[in-house]
Amino acid sequence: MDAVLEKVDDDFELKVSEVDAETRPSRAEAEAAVRTLIRWAGDNPSREGLLDTPKRVVKAYEEFFKGYQADPEEILARTFGEVAGYDDMVVLRNIKVESHCEHHMVPVQGTAHVAYMPNGRVVGISKLARIVEAYANRLQTQETMTAQVADAIEKYLQPKGVAVIVDATHQCMTCRGVKHSDVFTITRQFRGVFKEERYERQFWDLIRAQS
Repeated sequence: MDAVLEKVDDDFELKVSEVDAETRPSRAEAEAAVRTLIRWAGDNPSREGLLDTPKRVVKAYEEFFKGYQADPEEILARTFGEVAGYDDMVVLRNIKVESHCEHHMVPVQGTAHVAYMPNGRVVGISKLARIVEAYANRLQTQETMTAQVADAIEKYLQPKGVAVIVDATHQCMTCRGVKHSDVFTITRQFRGVFKEERYERQFWDLIRAQS
């Protein structure tokens, strides 16, 4: 399914286009497209070493872009109210990010740090990592992905605040174009109480702390 952001009541929601879903290419068509790219690159897709490459590439794409099949609302649906009075921030640091740049379709790799301030209910911590994966496993820009993760947590958990930081390298910079290695891109979204200096500072202190 192809997904797009549509504006609904001054908010953005992920919608699946029914027309695009109906016209999604078949696996055979996708494999044929890979063979076309191999020929365009100057090689022969019929030679032994490349004979099964189209199948492998399509299978890999299913894994790379499985986020299109993920439902953020379903991931964050189950929450827990019995938290023994816990009312401070919940922080997950160093969540692995593996995405693909939507401009060149090459890897984006790094880490995400996610926090929220519960408003009476909490969600299983693995669900926060799954939300990051749901948006990372799509064709993305880092800026959009960062905002989408914050939007989902804010919308479905309705916490007092959300903080998301993504720190990543982009192969569209390291392997082509300017070819600058060791350049990290940092994007951030602070919502609610995390816009207050004391909570922002506490969040930074926690994600920088050494185990």
